[in-house]
Amino acid sequence: MKKIIPLSFIALGSMLYADMSTEAFVYKDPRIMGRGGADVAIGGYSSSIFSNPAGIIKIKKSHGIEAELLGITATTSKNTKKFADDVKDSNDSQVVNTVKKYSGDAFNGDVSNYTSFSYHAQNDIAYSFGLLAALDENIIPHANSGANGILEVHGRVYGGIFLASAKKYGGLSSNFLNGIFDGALTVGVTAKYISQQSHEAGLDTGEVLQHKDDLLQYVQDNYAVDNSGYAVDIGTLYEFANKAWNPAIGLSVMNIGTLNFDAYGSQPLSANIGASISPEISWSNSLKFDVDYVDIFNSQQARIRRYTPSRTQHQYANADIAYNVMNHIRAGVSLGLLDNSWFMATLNAGLYKGAYTAGFDMQLAILKLQFATYQEQLGSTLGQLEDRRYVVGLGIGW
Repeated sequence: MKKIIPLSFIALGSMLYADMSTEAFVYKDPRIMGRGGADVAIGGYSSSIFSNPAGIIKIKKSHGIEAELLGITATTSKNTKKFADDVKDSNDSQVVNTVKKYSGDAFNGDVSNYTSFSYHAQNDIAYSFGLLAALDENIIPHANSGANGILEVHGRVYGGIFLASAKKYGGLSSNFLNGIFDGALTVGVTAKYISQQSHEAGLDTGEVLQHKDDLLQYVQDNYAVDNSGYAVDIGTLYEFANKAWNPAIGLSVMNIGTLNFDAYGSQPLSANIGASISPEISWSNSLKFDVDYVDIFNSQQARIRRYTPSRTQHQYANADIAYNVMNHIRAGVSLGLLDNSWFMATLNAGLYKGAYTAGFDMQLAILKLQFATYQEQLGSTLGQLEDRRYVVGLGIGW
């Protein structure tokens, strides 16, 4: 028995525990998230570079230089503020019980600003330049202080520069397969640089009690890890020659480069495909349907924590999550109600990781307003830990 006990502890020390596997992302546009995050075969926004750089070819030529200034978005989970206020207002003897009260919930706060300038030239070449600054924070309370402590924290402050270009080419001969491929092929590419400071921690009772008034600052000061890298995204978009339905298919390969660092916020290389239709109907300004299958080869990583006797800032590592088809499906519909030089309104709905999404997009003159809701999956398996999020976007653009 004396030999078995130490071996048991050694085995326990080598085990891995899945903590959090929020989808790797750089920026989530509320206009796109409202329709299920599906955009590989639609495009039309400067933010389309985050799913398929070929999509910027859909930016309307009539808009000239399209500018999106101060594109600020804020994301939060249900009861995030209530949880933060309850912890802050609790005295030392109440903090642990307050955290236990919210055990099993997940809380997110995200603020970002994506400013971009795009131009679709008359010779079917489109360009886009963007600057991103963002903060992403995720907190998961635990009833018992185990390997993850009573408070698990994953967050990052990051920014990036993005340069994209897309070129449209004519389709194949009209006598090929009765003209079915007499459409147009667009090839797009994005070059990007991203720098971030991330932090991850499983805080024990003592840390939470001592730093409950400046918890996030404490985590950042003691667990911060700096990373940066370059990458290239490549995408294609084929628009078939059918004016009634306007079908299209898209393919993108994202994050070819050095962004797959060992930290929260890693951006692994991933491949995505999508198909869309935009039927011409008399009663709507525009109607779009899109279905995407993202991360085909399951490159997405889960953040895991090792059971180790010592507490260091390198507690987390990456591991593949279980393959679940629903985790890879994005589907959405966008219904344009009105679009003129003074006012624009669009309704969005969709399916994201097996849960509904909804949203709207409005623009009055140069003022833009967007709203969306979607559900993020944070566990290593679908349904293990779900987080319903709400996004508001406000900006100036033309």
